[in-house]
Amino acid sequence: MADDQQVIVAGAGPTGLLNALGLARQGVRVTVVERFPEIPSAPRAPLYHWSVLEGLERLGVLEDALAAGFTKQDYEYRVRETGEIVAYGLQCLEGHVKYPFNLHLGQHRLAEIALQHLERYDNARVLFGHKVTGVSQDDGGVDVTVWSDAGEHTLHAQWLIGADGAQSAVRKALPVEFDGMTWPERFVATNLRFPDNREGWSQTTFYLDGPRGAIIVKIDNSGEHGLWRYTWMEDAALPEETVGERLPGMLAHVFGEDVAARCEIVATAPYRMHQRAASSFRADRVLLAGDAAHITNPSGGLGLTMGLFDSYVLNEAIGAVIAGDADESILDQYAELRRAAFLDKASPRAVANKTLIFHSDDPSERDRNLEVFRRMGSDPDLAREVLSFTKTLETPSLIGAW
Repeated sequence: MADDQQVIVAGAGPTGLLNALGLARQGVRVTVVERFPEIPSAPRAPLYHWSVLEGLERLGVLEDALAAGFTKQDYEYRVRETGEIVAYGLQCLEGHVKYPFNLHLGQHRLAEIALQHLERYDNARVLFGHKVTGVSQDDGGVDVTVWSDAGEHTLHAQWLIGADGAQSAVRKALPVEFDGMTWPERFVATNLRFPDNREGWSQTTFYLDGPRGAIIVKIDNSGEHGLWRYTWMEDAALPEETVGERLPGMLAHVFGEDVAARCEIVATAPYRMHQRAASSFRADRVLLAGDAAHITNPSGGLGLTMGLFDSYVLNEAIGAVIAGDADESILDQYAELRRAAFLDKASPRAVANKTLIFHSDDPSERDRNLEVFRRMGSDPDLAREVLSFTKTLETPSLIGAW
């Protein structure tokens, strides 16, 4: 494709690539720039809530995503102090929603699938190894300066989507703040080969044990034992470079020495946790989406959920503006509605999830917080109400009124 793109997307994660795919499917000429030489495979979000699956279907990638991952309905909270197991599932959604299950799949795998679909369009291209170093704009469009092995050059487009993560170079080039707070702890996302025959353990377990709590999720069925994500929390003052030395002790504490000795550590990704949102998700011709716009601790899988919901509504809105089917003010609606969804709903819920899983030291408070999950097992109406929360994070299509 010639250098005449109408939209530039910074970032080749799921949020960026799905935005680009949606635009390409509308006939928009789009270029994705990504600073890494390929899609990063570091451990990241492994869960796609039932509520985002119809959006993946609209973009044409759901069938491949389902084939690459696996679906499930069962979840549990396990309390170490008391031995209690609180189990619940998504069976109550059957007959009420199109996809009554969640999808488990590594985040990089969804990005790879989106890339495969995007590469089928002549009006789209992806430039790996291109780092954004500058952004400028005027009434005629936006210029994005990028650096690659070939040197520095500038790309021009009508619109720019910043979907380049929490350290977004696009956002940092804008007159916006990244308001919020940073948690004092460090999270460590670890990919493991786990023995699957751990009797009584669900394929998704929220392990409540105060500071030794963990989120334990099966990602795929590859290999003899399958690939699991073990996410734990530790004091950020501990040396990051020795995370791997502390992990066997954590696994032994949870599963016992025998199981820990049989775990194969595939990858670890330590990172700081934040609750932050950009002061605006739009700066004239630049729109922010995903972690570039908002970032949350990962408890409950709401970060990627929000990024996907951003993508579904944003690519459609920009496409409509370019086609002349909507006024630019539709992009202000995107910015306002998505920011409110994060601040008013997603972020508070993620904080509550983190508190329950990793700070459950008060037995009385923990017991109160678990009661709703106990009731879900025998009350399908309540279960549907609770499980419908993630659907409230979605912004309906904005182009219907135009």
